[in-house]
Amino acid sequence: MSLQQKLTGTGIAIVTPFTPNGDFDWPALETLINFWIENKIEYLTVAGTTGESATLTREEEQVLFDFVKEKVAGRTGLVAGIGGNDTREILSAFKTMKLDGYDAILSVSPYYNKPRQEGIYQHYKAINDAAPLPVIMYNVPGRTGMNVNAETTLRIAETCKNIIATKEASGNFDQINQIVKNKPADFMMISGDDAITLPMMALGAQGVISVIANAYPGEFSEMVRLCLAGKFAEALPLHLKYTDVINSMFSEGSPSGVKQYLKEMGLCTTDCRLPVVPVSEKHAAYIKDLMNSL
Repeated sequence: MSLQQKLTGTGIAIVTPFTPNGDFDWPALETLINFWIENKIEYLTVAGTTGESATLTREEEQVLFDFVKEKVAGRTGLVAGIGGNDTREILSAFKTMKLDGYDAILSVSPYYNKPRQEGIYQHYKAINDAAPLPVIMYNVPGRTGMNVNAETTLRIAETCKNIIATKEASGNFDQINQIVKNKPADFMMISGDDAITLPMMALGAQGVISVIANAYPGEFSEMVRLCLAGKFAEALPLHLKYTDVINSMFSEGSPSGVKQYLKEMGLCTTDCRLPVVPVSEKHAAYIKDLMNSL
């Protein structure tokens, strides 16, 4: 199976379960891994935004990578989240991290620094040249403060051949159109926004790295498979079924929302690392009502 085939379909931006004191909850993570794989997702992305990467040290990321690889035991694809806003630090991490068993790296565009487009390009060029695995770039301007525009994405796609895909979460369909229309044939467009995965796939996206699939992996990955088969009329009811659920997962912060769903399912607690906190009691009650309505 080619790498493009492995990354086609539903990947999950997996949560990192914690105990109340902020340590890793290993039993919960093992339970979740089995739950996700049994529900036929295509791959797991470890230590991404939903995994609270902003509060993980590189040493903790390595422990997570090792644990997930061991428990997955080759049953599904694996992507390692290694990003940041310090290019040199990322390149240093590439030299020391052990990533055997992983298929690719997900690397978010630089946040907080707010570089201009040339800086974003040079950041990814440096990553391209140093990364030990193929790279999925990640554009999420709502979190980073800077959009990777279509021109820059296409420039990266044309010149940085170790960067094989973009996880696009700008929500800007003009930008998405331009990338899909002009990208190299072997450069993948992956949805980074559950709520618009169906229309993005109608335009040519090859799947999603999903938050909602943490809690609803079976039906959401089935929706994605229907889209891949061109069966959009059949996929639409599943898309609409989860629209309110997706919104509820983000309205009081992520991963607080999705962890509330997982708690209701008995799969992990709502514990996060500060400054992220669980959802309010009012929102938790709303989530419970939504779950009952499904």
